[in-house]
Amino acid sequence: MNTSPRILSAALAALALPLSASAQDQHSDFNNSFAPFEVVPAFPEAEGNEVDIKTITPPVEKPKPKATGVVRSLGNGVASYYGKRFHGRRTANGERFNMNAMTAAHKTLPFGTKVRVTNARNGKSVVVRINDRGPFIRGRTIDLSRAAARKIGIIQRGHGRVKLDIVS
Repeated sequence: MNTSPRILSAALAALALPLSASAQDQHSDFNNSFAPFEVVPAFPEAEGNEVDIKTITPPVEKPKPKATGVVRSLGNGVASYYGKRFHGRRTANGERFNMNAMTAAHKTLPFGTKVRVTNARNGKSVVVRINDRGPFIRGRTIDLSRAAARKIGIIQRGHGRVKLDIVS
């Protein structure tokens, strides 16, 4: 309903209802709240306010922090490694096995879990990502890729006692 203040006062006068001073103040406040206001254009036509898409530089993503915090300890076990014979074959999660990557096989941990494997003999450790199932030899806890096994020093023996920790 579009009613101007003049029509309202004329209607009230026609009804012969006198307005008190406070009612007139409230009436004028109400009417002033609908007073026109200045409209500012959303896109000013001033020179130089245009965006030049060619000069916009995309934000640089920060590198992900390295896995450091221990989430849960898995205890001790025996680690072995696998390499050349399985290089290029499909792993249980569907990716191709790369013996030079920092990956490992575990019987129950979810794929993508990061595990810190520490050699009990020399204290060297490596963080690996679980991407396969195994080991299938009794008494073994984890199968490391050749590169991970080399890094912690179990290549020569073929296996070794290790401490396992899930990291973030």
